[in-house]
Amino acid sequence: MCNSFNGGGCCPPAQMFQESICGNFNNATGTATTTVWTAPAGAYFSGTFEIFNSASSPDAVTATINPLSPLGTLDADPGNSNTASVNQPTAFAITIPAGASGKYCINLYKRVLA
Repeated sequence: MCNSFNGGGCCPPAQMFQESICGNFNNATGTATTTVWTAPAGAYFSGTFEIFNSASSPDAVTATINPLSPLGTLDADPGNSNTASVNQPTAFAITIPAGASGKYCINLYKRVLA
């Protein structure tokens, strides 16, 4: 029996993996929402999401992280960044006003059984 209660199990412990995804965003015309990442439910046990809004952007950039709780939304005024962490993330979308640009970074954590 693997991982038996006596500690002498035959199966190795789960491995933790971190994945990082970073990129740029910009929008020359009217406000647009862009989904930059999605995953099936349960694929990742945690994720940290960050947006940076360029100082030359005319307005705040917002992002939505599913699930929305806790703190599943981010706002970043021009020249600023904002970060949030959520459990069981499934999507990350950025709403970009006209003329705005910046960067995003996503760190995802997954548990894999060997």
